[in-house]
Amino acid sequence: MNAKRQNISRRTVLRGIGATVALPMFEAMAHGSTAIAKLPAEAAVPQRMAFFYVPNGMHMSDWTPAKTGSDFELPKILQTFEPFREKLNVISNLTLNGARALGDGPGDHARSVAAFLTGAHPRKTSGRDIKNGISVDQMAAQAIGKQTRLPSLELGAEQSARAGRCDSGYSCIYTSNISWRNQNSPVAKEIDPAAVFDRLFGSHKDRLESKRNESRQTYRQSILDLVQEDAKKLSRELGTSDNRKLEEYLHAIREIELRIAKSKRLDKKELHVPDFPRPAGVPRDYEQHLKLLMDMLVLAFQTDSTRVATFMYANAGSNRPYRNLGIRGGHHSISHHGNNKKKQEQISQINQYHASIFSYFLKRLDSIRESNGKTLLDNSMIMYGSGIADGNRHDHHALPIALFGSAQGKIKTGRHLKVKKETPLTNLYLTMLQQMKVKTESIGDSNGTIDALTG
Repeated sequence: MNAKRQNISRRTVLRGIGATVALPMFEAMAHGSTAIAKLPAEAAVPQRMAFFYVPNGMHMSDWTPAKTGSDFELPKILQTFEPFREKLNVISNLTLNGARALGDGPGDHARSVAAFLTGAHPRKTSGRDIKNGISVDQMAAQAIGKQTRLPSLELGAEQSARAGRCDSGYSCIYTSNISWRNQNSPVAKEIDPAAVFDRLFGSHKDRLESKRNESRQTYRQSILDLVQEDAKKLSRELGTSDNRKLEEYLHAIREIELRIAKSKRLDKKELHVPDFPRPAGVPRDYEQHLKLLMDMLVLAFQTDSTRVATFMYANAGSNRPYRNLGIRGGHHSISHHGNNKKKQEQISQINQYHASIFSYFLKRLDSIRESNGKTLLDNSMIMYGSGIADGNRHDHHALPIALFGSAQGKIKTGRHLKVKKETPLTNLYLTMLQQMKVKTESIGDSNGTIDALTG
């Protein structure tokens, strides 16, 4: 038990010169007001939702479990999720009709990204007259975003495009954005972990000054040094378990700072050049890049800086080679395997690799226990998947979709669900929005909810 029971406000932050650090939910915050104290524990802890997109579809025979219900084996791609099996739902037969040609000819990759979270059929254009639909994350952000400092957070490994022709007459805007504020306005993603860190922990004035002068000495300091005095004061007001949580949280921030600083320097052993700061803050290593962005998202959720997020492993049709896996061919090129066994094995390897990185994110979420006794993962809904099933055929039905977390017990987990064929993917989104108490009767082409998730 805590030696102290000091009540503090949920809005408490650590402040220093040019820095503000949001805090995770402490037990002392849950008891900080009469209004909160009268609510159930779950009501005092926020729910979060995030959507992860992987490109070029999936090797479906290594994704889809053979049995439905709770008695199923995890195929190759899903095996990395074994530690989270009881917090997982694999959902088969969901369809993204908006990604189909519908008379517009080729361009499946562009459509699969544009429609992924909107369920809309994007207008085929490479000009300024783009038209899509509002995405599920932005529907949530518009409904609950005022409750957090950032209404939503959009992350990814590759830059969002502003214009250009990318896929068979479709604008590059479609291929590089899954988040859409409205039918004409995509929400560009942030690819620089350092920039995300600044958004989470630097004041607005400090961020502006940093952009003007990135070499400013004050900004080179650890953000924890800037708020050290406030942290000491807060520590004296917290009980034992809350102090332990504070210490773990600040340690996590420090570790991320060190990793970001390290990623900003060139690998002098590999390049044989003197050590000097990189022009950009994006790590050279793809896996490190993704994991740093995932760490930023964990911190954003943990501090209730946002409750809504999207994450793109790569833009549509990514042709990244995976030399670390011994795969020199490009991802997109190999996905058109023509039933070649070797290429199919390589696609499965890439899929397994992506899943293993996502497993790192799930582990981080599940390691953080909140004041309602559940983990951050338990208090969330995290979707992982693609708008294409088999990349060789460009299928947009029977998509590879997995949902992690139970939304504080509202969603029944640990199952492989096979819904009716041609069930819109947006039915899943409508179900998720309802758990977030977002008032809407539809999204995109939805025609109902997936009651099996909540029943």
